[in-house]
Amino acid sequence: MAWTRFSLAGPVGVALAADAVRYGPGVPTEDELKLLGRVEGKRVLELGCGAGACTVALAKAGARVVAVDTAVRNIDDTRERAEREGVRVETHHGPLADLAFVRADTIDAALSTYGLTAVGDLDRVFRQVHRVLRTDRPFVFSVPHPAFVLLDPAGGEPVLRRAWWDTSPVTWSASGVDAEPDRPVTLASLVSGLGRAGFGVDAVVEPPADRAAAGEAWSDTMRWVPPTLVVRARKLGN
Repeated sequence: MAWTRFSLAGPVGVALAADAVRYGPGVPTEDELKLLGRVEGKRVLELGCGAGACTVALAKAGARVVAVDTAVRNIDDTRERAEREGVRVETHHGPLADLAFVRADTIDAALSTYGLTAVGDLDRVFRQVHRVLRTDRPFVFSVPHPAFVLLDPAGGEPVLRRAWWDTSPVTWSASGVDAEPDRPVTLASLVSGLGRAGFGVDAVVEPPADRAAAGEAWSDTMRWVPPTLVVRARKLGN
């Protein structure tokens, strides 16, 4: 099965240990990329926590994590994982743009690993993250790489299945579970949206995937294009 955003969630796809923040299938972890920086003692907002692998990894590193997800099952799984691992996290169920429970300028870092792919209004999410972040603090997120979405992940040799500018939803199902469709984005739309919200992009990472590290999530398409795009933006000062 080709890797999807739900591979990080556990119930569908690839179950991951909560030992590191992972940005995508077979790509370097936060320990290697160092995009978030030191999180010990910091208040970290995670958008789209899945089953809590990254949530618990952050908590183990000493962060005070606020995890948000649109699926009740994911929130329940995150709580259970945190309890099992002996860490405390704060969880909230609801749309990723509904952050009224977080006061302005109180978050030290924001993270989303494939959690934004089903969001219809990314600009609203960006505005809300900007509101709650402290000035100059990072917002790091990963999404399916726009180039990877163009190709058929089930094929061997690369076969185009859609145009670069096609933003129509990508539907999928796995293990008999139908999921909310992904909404492809272009790099230009991401950078423009972040700029309108008051962010400055200071890192764009397109890491190759390692087959051994990807495991069951591996697709031969990953030999041709990066599967994951990782972006770091910072809240600009007034």
